[in-house]
Amino acid sequence: MDRDAENLARHLDWNLLRMFVVLVDSRSITLAASKLGLQQPSVSSALKRLEETLGRQLIERGPGKFRVTDAGQQLYREAVDINGSILRLSTLMRDITETVQGHVKIAMASHVLCEFFDDVLGDFHIQHPKATVEIIVGPSHHVIEQVVSRQASFGICLVYHKHPKLHYQHMFREHFGLYCGPKHPLFGKPNLTTADLAGNNWVSFTTDQLSDVLRPVTLLRAKAAPQDAIVGSSANLEEVRRMILSGLGIGPLPVHVAKRDVEMGYLHRLPPYEDPPEIDVYVTTNPATKLNRAEQLLLDDLTKRIDSIPLEDRIFGG
Repeated sequence: MDRDAENLARHLDWNLLRMFVVLVDSRSITLAASKLGLQQPSVSSALKRLEETLGRQLIERGPGKFRVTDAGQQLYREAVDINGSILRLSTLMRDITETVQGHVKIAMASHVLCEFFDDVLGDFHIQHPKATVEIIVGPSHHVIEQVVSRQASFGICLVYHKHPKLHYQHMFREHFGLYCGPKHPLFGKPNLTTADLAGNNWVSFTTDQLSDVLRPVTLLRAKAAPQDAIVGSSANLEEVRRMILSGLGIGPLPVHVAKRDVEMGYLHRLPPYEDPPEIDVYVTTNPATKLNRAEQLLLDDLTKRIDSIPLEDRIFGG
């Protein structure tokens, strides 16, 4: 290590890095101060001290202006990693005991309905009853952010662009269909074609965009009714389902998830029925994350279960 690096490591206040991460995420000194429980001048002063320590301008700021410089972007990426490592220290220390009793935090997309994953969770609890599990649900890009920042043990989500720092294991493939609820004019009508979908309102997921993970679903909707309005959206499958059932419009759902509602007469499947859009779901891990024993055991159990099931048996709703 050269002398400059040693001096930086000795004099850098690690709290400034945490402040910087919050500031960049907030895009506002006012919002960052509120999240940190500080006054605005304190945040401004801390940013100035960090810039002076590093000898670089990190953020260009002024009336109506907030731009992270190239140096600031580089520092942010490193600071997220450092902050994640520090947050995990207490977890690792708590785990030094004979009994497996660590905490596992799983970040997950909302429409992950997978029986073998449920079995893995149940078996893990039987084997390690002292361990605790937390599941947070959000859009797939939030899942990736949680894994990259090491705030989650691992993630289960859809993937559009693979992050270079993460590892991906294919978990299962699901197919999406279009549905309407009992209050919709098309509900229960036989012999419908894709042309019958035009002129209707739609509901969908917030990630239903050409540049996001549900691109195949977006293309299906655009082909069926390119001019029709989306009147409701959510990142949560249950809320998309709620809006479809309530009659707000036609919407996409995973076929294997909607199957029971169709059988019970709550939802009606709409065309097209052939070649439904395919969406792949992945287990996402960060090789830089130091897992506690509970995290490692659950991840190993899930990985082994996936490897033991042929791909054709991990394709749902086709």
